[in-house]
Amino acid sequence: MWNKEIQKLLGKVRKAIEDYNMIEDGDKIAVALSGGKDSITLLYALKALKIFYPKKFEFIALTINPGFDGFDTKILEKICKDIDVQLIVVPGNIKEIVFEEREEKNPCSLCANLRRGMLNSIAKENGCNKIALGHNEDDVLETFLINIIYAGNISTFSPISYMDRSEMTVIRPLIYVTEKMTRSFVKNSKIEIMPKVCPMDGQTSREYALNLLKEFEKKNKNVRAGIIGAIKRANINGWKENN
Repeated sequence: MWNKEIQKLLGKVRKAIEDYNMIEDGDKIAVALSGGKDSITLLYALKALKIFYPKKFEFIALTINPGFDGFDTKILEKICKDIDVQLIVVPGNIKEIVFEEREEKNPCSLCANLRRGMLNSIAKENGCNKIALGHNEDDVLETFLINIIYAGNISTFSPISYMDRSEMTVIRPLIYVTEKMTRSFVKNSKIEIMPKVCPMDGQTSREYALNLLKEFEKKNKNVRAGIIGAIKRANINGWKENN
């Protein structure tokens, strides 16, 4: 488990956590485990960090089963068993609501809202005060581009945010970790990930933003650092310069 790949990740994860004070003594964190490479990487990173991090915290894995064909909870059970992390799987009717009852043409927003509501409720029921999401650096940049192109505003998600209604704090410890790094980690660690089961995979505005970012990188290898720097200098959504 504790291979060179996890060592590369830990430096970036710890920096993000300390830059934005994501973890405090006594926290109990629910890691939103979808079974994809990012949420699995986050789970392993927090398990490794917990060994030596000066602030003492606990965490569990929390999975919302959306009801899609092929969603195999046994994969998640094995992952959590291998690293001795409690897993709570909650059956949901997201597929039924989004694709059958509502027949949403743009289902991603509703799906995200339903998942978020369930995560908040179950995390609170299990004594958690924080939820950790597996959004990585690529997600930060893609969201920034999507909001400019489709919404006409300059924003991205926050590294850490407090939800008044649920009294839950959301943290994103992977914001300095690239998708390339999470992909490399699960591959080289020989960890089985959940197959893509959502019918919208590859058909969203996020896919368009990802391809756009790749085109930018072909012409300017420093484009990532440039955009992240601009977000910090503008102090967008709680991002801070000179971390």
